[in-house]
Amino acid sequence: MKALIFAAGKGTRLKPFTEHHPKALAKVNDIPLLERNIKYLKSFGINDFVINIHHFGNQIVDFLNRNDNFGCKIEISDESEELLETGGGLIFARKYLDHGEDFLIMNADILTDMNITDFVEYHKKIKDFATLAVSDRESSRKLLFNDEMILRGWLNVQTGEQRLAEFNKGFKAMAFSGIHCINPLMFEKIKRTGKFSIMEEYLDLMQTEQIHGFVHNSNLIDVGRPESIIEAEKYFK
Repeated sequence: MKALIFAAGKGTRLKPFTEHHPKALAKVNDIPLLERNIKYLKSFGINDFVINIHHFGNQIVDFLNRNDNFGCKIEISDESEELLETGGGLIFARKYLDHGEDFLIMNADILTDMNITDFVEYHKKIKDFATLAVSDRESSRKLLFNDEMILRGWLNVQTGEQRLAEFNKGFKAMAFSGIHCINPLMFEKIKRTGKFSIMEEYLDLMQTEQIHGFVHNSNLIDVGRPESIIEAEKYFK
């Protein structure tokens, strides 16, 4: 299985570090996030990667070269000309991923000890084109699922704004973990082009398709702010 790691973002919440570096190279206990996630996925047998780059992307390429790609096959999806967000970045990387096999997507600034094998097995069992890892934790935005863990909506916790596929019948509100398992059929279903969030496509597709959530209770930290690095250092040595 291949994994696409999103490492292109500007990381504005991680300033001042990201004024001179990509957020994927921010360190937790002296180990860059990108290195941690490559080794994390490698521990589950994933050795084939696509990494998208934009903000100080040359530093990521140099870092990978210095470390011999950590013994993996790594292809670079270079978005230097325009940052395309998660949906546009996925479409831009299609030539590396659309080979008939399911693949994983992970944000470079997520640290977790979730069992990837369990996640992939769940995805393959339900045979959806997209399965989203979620957990019951604090987040400003939540995804809403019915009793079968099928995506039915989205909620902005702070403003109360909702997007629903149907009337909210006591849906479970779960936080997205920044990890997806995708069947290449997804490429045929995406309607948007250019720069867009993949979540916008999921929220459109939930009207007509089944997108399941995989619930995990693992440690997970979004290392998006300087204070979250301090928190992550407690859990990830």
